[in-house]
Amino acid sequence: MNTLYFGDNLDILQKHIADESVDLVYLDPPFNSNRDHNVLFREQSGNESPAQMKAFGDTWNWAGAMDAWEHFPELCPNAKAVELMHGFHNAIGENDVMAYLVMMAPRLYQLHRVLKPTGCLYLHCDPTASHYLKLILDCIFGARNYRNEITWRRSDAHNDAKKQFGAISDRIFFYVKSPAAPFQKQSGGFQERTLREWYLYLELPDGTARRMTKEERETQKIPKGARRFNTDNLRSPNPRPNLTYDYKGYKPHPNGWAVSLEKMKELDENGLLLFPASLEGRIMRKRYLDESQGAVVGDVWTDISQLRGATAERLGYPTQKPLALLERIVSASSAPGDVVLDPFCGCGTTIVAAHKLGRQWIGVDITPIAVSLVQQRLFDSFGAIDVKRKSKDDIAERPTFAVEGLPTDLAGARMLYEKDSSHKDFEMWAIGLVPAIPQEKKGADSGIDGIAYFHDNPKKPSKAVIQVKGGHPAVSQIRDLRGVMTREKAQLGFFITLEPPTQPMKNEAASAGYYQPPSGVGRRVECVQIRTIEELLEGKKFDFPLYESNVSFKEAERLHKESTQRELEL
Repeated sequence: MNTLYFGDNLDILQKHIADESVDLVYLDPPFNSNRDHNVLFREQSGNESPAQMKAFGDTWNWAGAMDAWEHFPELCPNAKAVELMHGFHNAIGENDVMAYLVMMAPRLYQLHRVLKPTGCLYLHCDPTASHYLKLILDCIFGARNYRNEITWRRSDAHNDAKKQFGAISDRIFFYVKSPAAPFQKQSGGFQERTLREWYLYLELPDGTARRMTKEERETQKIPKGARRFNTDNLRSPNPRPNLTYDYKGYKPHPNGWAVSLEKMKELDENGLLLFPASLEGRIMRKRYLDESQGAVVGDVWTDISQLRGATAERLGYPTQKPLALLERIVSASSAPGDVVLDPFCGCGTTIVAAHKLGRQWIGVDITPIAVSLVQQRLFDSFGAIDVKRKSKDDIAERPTFAVEGLPTDLAGARMLYEKDSSHKDFEMWAIGLVPAIPQEKKGADSGIDGIAYFHDNPKKPSKAVIQVKGGHPAVSQIRDLRGVMTREKAQLGFFITLEPPTQPMKNEAASAGYYQPPSGVGRRVECVQIRTIEELLEGKKFDFPLYESNVSFKEAERLHKESTQRELEL
């Protein structure tokens, strides 16, 4: 477990994930929005970079789905789903929406197969296709195993909603494989109105209590060290003659107290009773705000907003979901040690939530850059590293994970290079070894496959331009790289080659001389550096003026994995 797979999730599910081996599935698949989603990398100014690398194209067209449609009964051997899809085909025709459904149905079938009898599935989608997807889920999981259609309000109202109500919510379908699936109810925070009208008392540091002032209620600001609480009556809802005792001179309600005399004394000893000034009043029980879990969460989620602006959690991935959203789902439908699967893992929020909460996990994505982002995020968040790259110098306790489908040796790199004529996946994977920001090349080759930013100047970061070559390298390519460095005003140039460089290439690189940081802090390094894929796989990195100065990626927040009960026992 704890494995990242690079590849088509349908192929990965069929070949690598066993029957009834997964406890929880969450998927947020791309939808036919007629546009490409991109990884938006942050410039050093904090703005989104105009140079973007496509993470996945989510435009599904019928021409690309025709072969899958011809073999649909084999890909999705569920009789009800096949009949439903033929009904869709007759009703909506051969178009992009139908292509999307042809893509999704076999994957939902496979996800049902890999779920344990006690397993659950959460499908995240927007309202454009949610009604079609729900019918497919009803066929595959059974309508009786439908639990919820959760509405997640991800944003506030839009000012540009002129001809319709603003689209501010997503849908999350919750299905179980059988009635035996576990569920832990979740609690959310309190609404501001509840706080203002219900938690009206303060317990001050000196032990005294008082009612909040009007200003404190309106501003929600309280004295330092004070604890907010509300009061709950201690009267019995039904007559209880055996609980009609007096307590410290206070008379019970005609129905009697709600607790025994022993319990009343225990509450008093723990400071949980509020006594009125007059013996004619009623004793009340204190309920502290900081000890309350809040209201039980229903099927409309308004307390978790989408990631905004420059929040520390936001990494630049366009469809990134808040960690709190995934933590709620993982906590509700799995237990520590369970297996969580995300077949469209993107930048890895599901993976991070599962790891943090002590679950095992499996992530799949079809783009090497997404897998690279998840690897980096796991390292930033937990110090976790690819087990195949763990060296003898790494501490034994460092958490590890496995990556499957991406090359780990020279033979694998050659296979990835030869997989398609564009060599796009190979180039993006090689850029991830630096790691650097991939560059989308439009039209003629701009000479840049990636950019790495590094710190060596207190005024502004410097940069290195990167070229990746898989065929036979030549000295002219090093000359071209030097020209690109001049054009882009880059301080360094990195050349990655699948095959060994020639001696003239090495000589040309050496003739570029050395770069010395203007601050005078740091070592001088070669302006043009050549590394083979084999060297990078063996851990020989490019030289920066300062160690650990590569700041190309936004660093994820450091998190701590929550201990499971078994770990506590050990």
